[in-house]
Amino acid sequence: MKIVTTIEEIKKEIDLKKKEGKTIGFVPTMGYLHEGHLSLVERAKQENDVTVMSVFVNPLQFGPNEDYQTYPRDIKRDEELARQKGVDLFFAPTKEEMYPEEPAVTVKVTKRVDVLCGKSRPGHFDGVATVLTKLFHIITPDRAYFGLKDAQQVAVVTALIKDLNFPIEIVPVETVREEDGLAKSSRNVRLDEQERKEAVHLYQSLLMAKEMVENKVHDQEAIIEKMRAYITEKTSGEIDYIDILTYPDLKKPNALTGKIIVAIAVKFKHARLIDNIIIDLT
Repeated sequence: MKIVTTIEEIKKEIDLKKKEGKTIGFVPTMGYLHEGHLSLVERAKQENDVTVMSVFVNPLQFGPNEDYQTYPRDIKRDEELARQKGVDLFFAPTKEEMYPEEPAVTVKVTKRVDVLCGKSRPGHFDGVATVLTKLFHIITPDRAYFGLKDAQQVAVVTALIKDLNFPIEIVPVETVREEDGLAKSSRNVRLDEQERKEAVHLYQSLLMAKEMVENKVHDQEAIIEKMRAYITEKTSGEIDYIDILTYPDLKKPNALTGKIIVAIAVKFKHARLIDNIIIDLT
């Protein structure tokens, strides 16, 4: 595995691979890698000749009161995990390398962002779309891999690639979970022992909603209220949102048909956890 820290050098490495006729799979991350990230690497390695991973904690996607400074970082550990998984090129630029000065141009996302996490994090997905636009131009991958744990991000990136005509295939990968069902996340380390036990109930509430939908319960508010009561009873967390939307358009459905997403976010003392389940009713 080759570790690269500058844009100039990673572009040279990619150019060499492309001249050899090799396909490029790209896994963009913010580091502090876990099995979810590594499952993206496994998929990328299956489908491409060269796998590139980036680790960059992007300041543009953090709001003024969010956790940019305290976001977990361990670049040496990330390098070792990436090496073990067979990443070919490990791109770890500094903030100064990616943003040598305040950007004069950024990307504005106008749809799929006024719900779920985007509703309480204005500008977040503008930051995501801006950094991914930069990374897509730098890496020029054939395929880019994203975990469905953040299904709203997948929906936004799908629109970004389509609307800006990037010649890239987006590959969504199923959420990787702990044995008890908790979605793997870099923020799970911030849960205390009791919160960690409670956190499993996020996924349990989603399974409960899925069962109701599959049993022809069409009252969306009834499903949401049952989930809300369950989470309130089983956890000490504060519910940020529970919602049912079409996917990937992320609009309020008139009826439970087609592809829908049931999504939840819960705030614990030092961690905000998200999870979702996508149900195909076609």
